[in-house]
Amino acid sequence: MFSSKKFDIPTISIGNLSVGGTGKTPHIEYLIRLLKQEFYIATLSRGYGRKTKGFILADTQSSASDIGDEPLQFKKKFSGLRVAVDGKRVRGIQELLHEFPSLQTILLDDAFQHRAVNPGLNIVLSDFSKLYTNDQILPTGNLREFKSGIKRADIIIVTKCPDILLPIERKRLLTEINPNANQRVYFSYIKYGDFIRLNGEGSNPLAKDYYFERGFSIALLTGIANTKPLEYYLKDKVKNITPIKYNDHHHFTSSDIENIRKIFNNIATANKIILTTEKDAMRLKSVEYSEALKNLPLFYIPIEIDFHNKDKNEFNKQIVNYVRTNQKHSSVHTK
Repeated sequence: MFSSKKFDIPTISIGNLSVGGTGKTPHIEYLIRLLKQEFYIATLSRGYGRKTKGFILADTQSSASDIGDEPLQFKKKFSGLRVAVDGKRVRGIQELLHEFPSLQTILLDDAFQHRAVNPGLNIVLSDFSKLYTNDQILPTGNLREFKSGIKRADIIIVTKCPDILLPIERKRLLTEINPNANQRVYFSYIKYGDFIRLNGEGSNPLAKDYYFERGFSIALLTGIANTKPLEYYLKDKVKNITPIKYNDHHHFTSSDIENIRKIFNNIATANKIILTTEKDAMRLKSVEYSEALKNLPLFYIPIEIDFHNKDKNEFNKQIVNYVRTNQKHSSVHTK
C-alpha cells in the first residue's frame, strides 16, 4: 500500500520475525568487524528505550538515555564508527548521507519490519531453540509477523546453535527451513569473553576461569529478552546462580539498585560477584548509578558470534561481495 525507498548505497538490514532475543547485537558487531577495515560504514537503529526523539548522531558524551543501550555499545566498542538513531529509517539514512557523503554502507538494526526502506540485503535471525518455523504469531507465540515474511530474507541465520553442530542436525534444520533458491542459510554460535569490571578501568586482569575454578557464586543481573543461553553457559561452571531478572531494556532505578544489593548480600558465601550482560552494562554505566554501584563487585561478560564449519568464509564472502559490487562509484576506496 505504501512506497518503499531504495538507496544507491549498500544497506544491510539485520532483523528477525520474533519479538527479540535472537542475538541481533553481536551479529551487527560481527558485520562491523568484517567491514570496517575496508569500508566507511555507519549503523542506524531506532534507539529503543531512549528518552530522546528524532535523529541523533552519537558522540563520546552520548548515554543510553540519549541513544539506547545497543547503539551506545556500538559507539563505545568501535572507534570512529558512525552511530545514529532515528525512529524513521528513511530520514535517518538521508541524514547520515547528508552528514557523511562518503559513506559506503549502512547497517540497519532491527529493520526487517520497517518497510519504508527497501534494503539491498535482508538478514533474518532465528534462535536455534525457538526456530520461527515452530512459532506462532503474537499473542499466541512470539512472531511479529506471519512466517511467510521470511520470503523477503536474502540470508537466514540460525543463531545460538550448540558449539558443536552435528551434520544430521544441520540437515534437519535446513529441511525445516526449506529456503528458496535465492536464499542462503548459515549457522552461528556464541563465544563468551572474560569478565570485565563495570566500575573499573579497562579489562579485568583475572580471566573468567579464575572465578570458575574457585567456585564463585554469581548473582546474574539481566534485563534482556532471553537469558537461557547465558544461564546454560554458567550453570556447570560456578557454585550457584542467583537470577535477578528485569524486562528487556529495563531502565534501572535507585530502588532496583538497593534490591540488587540486598539480594547480593544475602548470598551466603564469601566468593561471590554480580555478573551482568554487556547490553545491561551500557545502562548501568550511567552517572546516576555510579555512586550506588561503586562498592559492588559488578562485572559484565561480553559476547561475540562465530559461524560453524565453512559458513564463516561463505558468509564473509557474500557480505563483502555485496558491499563491493554495489558502490555508487566503480572504484571502491578504502576508508
